[in-house]
Amino acid sequence: MKIEKIIFATGNKDKMSEIREILRDFCDNIISMKEAGVEADIVEDGETFEQNALIKARAVWKQTGQLVISDDSGLEVDALGGEPGIYSSRYMGEDTSYHIKNRNIIERLEGIPDEERTARFVCAAAVIFPNGSEKVVRGVMEGRIGYEEKGGNGFGYDPIFILPEFEKTTAELPAEVKNSRSHRGKALRAVRAEIETYANSDSK
Repeated sequence: MKIEKIIFATGNKDKMSEIREILRDFCDNIISMKEAGVEADIVEDGETFEQNALIKARAVWKQTGQLVISDDSGLEVDALGGEPGIYSSRYMGEDTSYHIKNRNIIERLEGIPDEERTARFVCAAAVIFPNGSEKVVRGVMEGRIGYEEKGGNGFGYDPIFILPEFEKTTAELPAEVKNSRSHRGKALRAVRAEIETYANSDSK
């Protein structure tokens, strides 16, 4: 089945490109909140990925009343006590380049061996249906932090995140390979299942 339209609560072009790729056989019309005409200064003040995902989805749903998906994702590095976590996009400042953020993480892990460089990407995805009902799911991709940036694909922390299955960073992998295993891919496929259940129910 295909869904006519999905509004995704983000203004991140890289994220929108990835989302459209993951859900391309499910919906041909996935638009950003900006493309939907939503102007909102959303304060992500939740304490978990799930809370922040819902904050964004609710803000956009209140203005549109349509099917809205949002996500909140980030990198958790065990040796850094789970940093940067929910602050991943704001780590070292929102305007700081990821090259600088990545270099900072690598420097903070100097001298730490592979087995202690464990990390994971986490993605919580929230969907709010036109009737106002809500669902939140989570996807996780386990890996470890490398010693230098590698790869030109992906974005954000991808160049330093090694997927052990391939011994390559997620920035070195083709998009279809990364998306089939990524935290966001897992979360969005779970959201897709929730949307299909809703579409086949009597609650809409």
